Amino acid sequence: MEKKDLKEQPETEGKGERKDANKGMTLGLCLGMCIGTAVGAATKNLGLWMSMGMLWGVCLGLVFDERRKKQDKKDGGDDRPQA
Repeated sequence: MEKKDLKEQPETEGKGERKDANKGMTLGLCLGMCIGTAVGAATKNLGLWMSMGMLWGVCLGLVFDERRKKQDKKDGGDDRPQA
């Protein structure tokens, strides 16, 4: 199988963004929810800690996305159209 560069992936229809555009946010939310659920189960306060996990996950996702954008620009420019 041939590996494809991320910049060669097809764009999604409508938004003009690559399919991996929100990968950082998705990863951040998953990590935040896992950590929040674990802490909530340990403290028997699942509602509070799941919502705290989502909050931390969004923050992590924003950090991951910004790092990826900086890395894209450093590696030769971001070829995605800006909205």
